Amino acid sequence: MPSWILITLGAAFAQNLRFMLQRHLKATELSTAGATLSRFLFSFPLVALLVWIYATARGFDLPPLTPRFWVAALTGGVAQITATMCVVALFSHRSFAIGITFKKTEVMLTALFGLILLGEGISALGIIAIAVGFAGVVLLSAPSETNNTSFSLRGFLSPAVGLGLLSGALFGVSAVGYRAASLSLAADDVFLRASYTLALVTISQTALLSLWLIWREPGQLTRVFRSWRVSGLVGVTSMLGSLGWFTAFTLQTAAYVKALGQIELVFSFLASWIVFKETTTRREMCGVLLIVVSVLLIVLAFK
Repeated sequence: MPSWILITLGAAFAQNLRFMLQRHLKATELSTAGATLSRFLFSFPLVALLVWIYATARGFDLPPLTPRFWVAALTGGVAQITATMCVVALFSHRSFAIGITFKKTEVMLTALFGLILLGEGISALGIIAIAVGFAGVVLLSAPSETNNTSFSLRGFLSPAVGLGLLSGALFGVSAVGYRAASLSLAADDVFLRASYTLALVTISQTALLSLWLIWREPGQLTRVFRSWRVSGLVGVTSMLGSLGWFTAFTLQTAAYVKALGQIELVFSFLASWIVFKETTTRREMCGVLLIVVSVLLIVLAFK
């Protein structure tokens, strides 16, 4: 089996585990921002250490940082912070599996925003994919206690749908920002560029979100440190997931990695049923399947 397949599966599993741990922190100890900070606070030292070890072992000098790098990196970093907070907050409204599925609208929304804001061409297959994904979001928008497939404007305008769509859009923005930041570095080694970008972004995110908590949520930063047993695991799984995605993208076409990465939905539903004891209605299952089909069609459209 090719190594990129194993790495992608590992990255998807680590990412799903990280969201499970953040959901637990949100439900038991921390606020939405506090649970979000745990991802960055306990991962940046590990990433920074990895970059230093890798650069030293290979005899590489760290590339210089330009204003273009910082604009792209900070744009992506702030977008990722906000997107992660949206997903963590979403867990208070809907089940774990549905929250992760809403997050997967990232691919669909990225294609749509590329068409509207950048004028990037989109194929007929891409348009179909967006329509299928929209239908899936409509099905998921109804309150979870209903089990029909009728459209509800009130449900579609609910906080859960807003948080889900916003998280997908912002994760798309962060991906574009990180790619632009990484490509701006003058280094030939792909893994060095990726890991160095990840380290600097994570440090910046930790600083920004810590300042926010000190200003807006006094005492929350202390609670994050007190939850170090679980928060530390969030940091480890975050680092493993991020490095896994970056590495997989260096080994194989992003389209194939994204397609295989949808296995995270399977992991999320298993976690929802087995760990959190949550139930899923037939309508929600139909909505999830439509979004999965939409994502796969998007991947095919931009292959």
